Amino acid sequence: MTDCPTAIPGRPFGRVLTAMVTPFDEDGKVDLKVAQELAAYLVDNVGNDGLVVNGTTGESPTTTDQEKEQLLRAVVEAVGDRATVVAGAGTNNTEHSVELARSAEKAGAHGLLVVTPYYSRPPQEGLYQHFWTVADATDLPVMLYDIPPRSVVPIQVDTLKRLAEHPQIVAVKDSKHDLWAGSEAMNDAGLAYYSGEDPLNLPWLSVGAVGFVSVIGHVVGDRLRKMLDAYESGDVASALEVHKGLLPVYRSMNFVGGVIFAKTALRLCGYETGQPRLPLPAATEEQVRLITSDLWDAGLVLVNPDAAQR
Repeated sequence: MTDCPTAIPGRPFGRVLTAMVTPFDEDGKVDLKVAQELAAYLVDNVGNDGLVVNGTTGESPTTTDQEKEQLLRAVVEAVGDRATVVAGAGTNNTEHSVELARSAEKAGAHGLLVVTPYYSRPPQEGLYQHFWTVADATDLPVMLYDIPPRSVVPIQVDTLKRLAEHPQIVAVKDSKHDLWAGSEAMNDAGLAYYSGEDPLNLPWLSVGAVGFVSVIGHVVGDRLRKMLDAYESGDVASALEVHKGLLPVYRSMNFVGGVIFAKTALRLCGYETGQPRLPLPAATEEQVRLITSDLWDAGLVLVNPDAAQR
């Protein structure tokens, strides 16, 4: 199995990862130069020790397989020596997911994020066979992505236990909001859990999660690391204070959605990554005002507050 640069015992993908946006230029094409600059910024300046590329926040449904491979190679070249780079490889088509997984391995990814097949609504046996087949396709460690709000079907605990028997399936990114199910899976299957829902980062730590795959990590990754460090050192009060200070950021993200929030927030902080691709629209004036106000309330320094209105 491939070693992730920031892996430590119990944390196969590191601690604080951001699900990175895909930068587009003015013509709507993937901007590889900006992607490398953004990746370096997120790792070297914002406190992330890992990045997820070609995930939901990376607008994977609207990028081509060629764009995905080019983007992944660019990010690995930029930060792959000092951060774990995880490639989103899951679709609702098992054969296509296998192709993406193999492409990601060739491009230098350190691990795979494989989402529950969406739209088809497979039974648990279908989920089991899908994930097992994708995990079999490469030597990369796999993080399962359990997100019923998008996929409808949750990964049941019994299915997670069966999947944990695969040597490459080592972790779960949880956006199911079920701390009880996660507790069972961690205890009975030994899977490492990463919070995939930023407002629940602190609650997930309380039941044994080992880190985060974050959207707000684009602008407050350092605070997420501070919260994690405080909690694990036994200073729960300080961790709670960090969590409370992030409430305005959680509010904006939940109101406008991850991609629109992240690209607008980055623009406000001085990093232009272009507009989303349809069907995701650019932020409205109301959304820009809300994000601006909430980032200010959270104490962020906005170096380019007018740019978000372009």
